[in-house]
Amino acid sequence: MKRYDVAVIGAGVVGAALARALSATRASVVLIDAQSEAGFGTSKANSGIVHAGHHGDPATLKGALEWPGNQAWDALAAELGFAFRRIGELTVAFDDAERAHLDALEARGRAKGVPGLERWDAARVRREEPALSHDVDDALYAPTAGVVNPYEACYTLVENAVRNGVEAVFDAPVTDVEILDGGAAFALRAGARRIEARYVVNAAGLFGDALNVLAGAGGPTLRGRKGEEYLLDKRLQGTVRRLVFPVPGRASKGTLIIPTYDGTLMVGPTAHEVDDKEDVTTTAAGAEEVFAKVRRLAPGLQASDVIAQFAGVRAVAEDDDFHVGATDRPRWLQALGIQSPGLTAAPVLAERLVAELAAQGLALEPDPAFDPVLPPPVRFAAADAVVQEALVARDPAYARMVCRCELVTEGEIRDAIRRGARTLDGIKFRTRAGMGRCQGGFCTLRCMELLERDAGIPLPDVRKRGPASWVAIPRVDGAPGKGVAS
Repeated sequence: MKRYDVAVIGAGVVGAALARALSATRASVVLIDAQSEAGFGTSKANSGIVHAGHHGDPATLKGALEWPGNQAWDALAAELGFAFRRIGELTVAFDDAERAHLDALEARGRAKGVPGLERWDAARVRREEPALSHDVDDALYAPTAGVVNPYEACYTLVENAVRNGVEAVFDAPVTDVEILDGGAAFALRAGARRIEARYVVNAAGLFGDALNVLAGAGGPTLRGRKGEEYLLDKRLQGTVRRLVFPVPGRASKGTLIIPTYDGTLMVGPTAHEVDDKEDVTTTAAGAEEVFAKVRRLAPGLQASDVIAQFAGVRAVAEDDDFHVGATDRPRWLQALGIQSPGLTAAPVLAERLVAELAAQGLALEPDPAFDPVLPPPVRFAAADAVVQEALVARDPAYARMVCRCELVTEGEIRDAIRRGARTLDGIKFRTRAGMGRCQGGFCTLRCMELLERDAGIPLPDVRKRGPASWVAIPRVDGAPGKGVAS
């Protein structure tokens, strides 16, 4: 049996960034995830914000890594071709008490070296963001904040890692850990496979504490903090142009207005402790809470504009901080308690883990064949007419429209399947097919047919996001044809 140098458990943004960083070396690496595709755990429900750098207390690890992580995203996006834009953010105050919070945030940002911070008075706020409440009388502007599609970042990190030699194993929850050779290696029971590795990095998100117990590695106990998010109709694109934060609370940065990279406004999240770490339901109470807070920021944004809603659960350690690096057990590393700003900090978290692997004796010789660049995907709707004509002339699949809301072509969906999409959500997150106003009402069956044709997945076996999320079942009357009942 092959014994890998490193097994990374968890293909969320931290595990994906680490796998990609290790793929630049000669180390043999396997990336393992319980879900069907990269980023399908906590990362896919992330707000998609690359934080400006001034929110976190530098006395904490998550606060110390926020600004260094922020600065890594331009290079990553340039190399991997994922969507990233610095749109800036406003933290707004309504009274003197909240203004004092802005003073503290501004001082923290200046001490951390975050550039471009400005205070905007009420008149400037109304001029720059007229949809915000006229009760806002002060704001802290930070131009370094950005937005990214978190699942796209995960996909591209993993795709680049795989192209550079990492093996990715999905639908493989790790259920057992065996200590080999007196602690010099580990055997992981991952789904139907047994995987051996000399070093293990546990980036398994919400259930990483249980894995540490299996390995006898100590570490933090994790609890779940649920957040509900609401996507608004794209006709509101441009209504708010910057990220808008209230002054932060104790448990979170508050309920935000988020102009996503693709132009849709998103509002949320909530932040409530939950006993069930897999509870990703949305609730009427959650919607009422979110929109009560959002209307204070921007009175024109209404729940009637919601086209989709989802929830995610953050993994929170007892001390509310990141736990990254060595554990009680040599060669078993961890990246746990990764909540906000975990997405922002992911590139530097990966660097810290690579450094810790080297400190524990793993030889990490650079691989001269490493290629950090991925070819960007075709985005037909965003291309100009000349480019579109050239694409269609080269390949008629780009002339066949599959998603009418987001204008996604068959060629783009086929390309996504060739690059690793194996579920409807995998297609949606890579291409936006199904993300528009009708939420897949028109294009879902066509996407399923393309998965059947191009990935060889029989139609009844196509899943939305994983094994339990079936969409269709075979007909039971024996009739010929596709036989889809849904």
